[in-house]
Amino acid sequence: MPRILASEGQLAHFYTDICATNSWPRLINSLPRTVLPSSLTRLIGRVPKGVAPSLTSTFPTFGVISAIRRLRLKNVVEQTRHAVWAGSHFSELVASSGFHGAAGLYAFSGDALEQMQAAKALGMWTAVEQMIAPREVVEELVQAEQLSFPDWAGKYEMNRYAQAFAAREKAEWELADVIVCPSEFVRRNVIACGGPSGRCVVVPYGIDSQFKDNKPNRTDGPLRVLTVGEVGLRKGSPYVAEAARLLGSAAHFRMAGPTILPTEVRKNLSALVELRGIVPRTDMPEEYRWADVFLLPSVCEGSATAIYEALAAGLPVICTENAGSVVRDGIDGFIVPVRDSNAIAEALFQLSANAAHRIAMSNHARERAADFTVKRYGERLMGVLTSLARKQVPSG
Repeated sequence: MPRILASEGQLAHFYTDICATNSWPRLINSLPRTVLPSSLTRLIGRVPKGVAPSLTSTFPTFGVISAIRRLRLKNVVEQTRHAVWAGSHFSELVASSGFHGAAGLYAFSGDALEQMQAAKALGMWTAVEQMIAPREVVEELVQAEQLSFPDWAGKYEMNRYAQAFAAREKAEWELADVIVCPSEFVRRNVIACGGPSGRCVVVPYGIDSQFKDNKPNRTDGPLRVLTVGEVGLRKGSPYVAEAARLLGSAAHFRMAGPTILPTEVRKNLSALVELRGIVPRTDMPEEYRWADVFLLPSVCEGSATAIYEALAAGLPVICTENAGSVVRDGIDGFIVPVRDSNAIAEALFQLSANAAHRIAMSNHARERAADFTVKRYGERLMGVLTSLARKQVPSG
């Protein structure tokens, strides 16, 4: 986002919690990477490319405290409590630091309220990005999964912080001149939760080109099925496991992403699916090259970036409507009903049994991905923001 704005000469200033180009974290760049722990190595990678350090302000003390607190979180309730604290604290820091003469503010849901209030007081236009479905929707969908799979989630606990987070979102919608949604799934649910339909716009994401396919299409052996993301209930992981059981030796399933599950659940899952754990970003292209098909039966997303990557890698995608994807059902993949392992298995069986169909979908996937690059994302987004700046749409 800051790179896109900077490339258009429209970035007045960029606020973030911590990066490797400002304050004391920049000193870490002078140390040999071989002696750094993984957490500091990741910090070195936090560099806003294309954005001058003079246009960037950070809050590194807040960033470190927030990171330490995140390491101690044990469940969704604690995660939500932290999100409310971190979002409000970061937003207050931005609001108190000023806007550097900007005409407008672009911020992210849950982290935006206080800075939006300050910006509105100065007569600025405001845009908020709703990166995932509203908290009310996330909570409802994930709670249903927790009740369906108690062995995965542990003892059910009412999330008493969800209402506070949802209230922040709704207050942000009231202030926003435009609410940017990455998918129609998100837009529809913002409106269902009381958001203003006339100020909700859909701007799908885009990705860089490192995930382009460079391997021939496979036509023999078990179908290779890849899932990317945190292994858990929101990503629909139990349905991946059941689909793997249904297909048996006809397919090889692999999950790439963090896996924090009870020991017995993990043991049972690993008997059906190869668990890769956290894969470094630089190694992800190889995961996509390994696969024949990409699967993400998410219960709730915004617009999963991994799906854009899979399409660019030439993989037919099987996902749910709730994944917020740009996949076209029957053309470059299949949109299956949420919570339906049988539908997943049937779609995979079709791709396994018909190599020509799989190859055709693979070709369509590459073509589809070509319209969802970072460049195209920037063009779509700047179209929305430029129009907003010209019209100065009133809020309320």
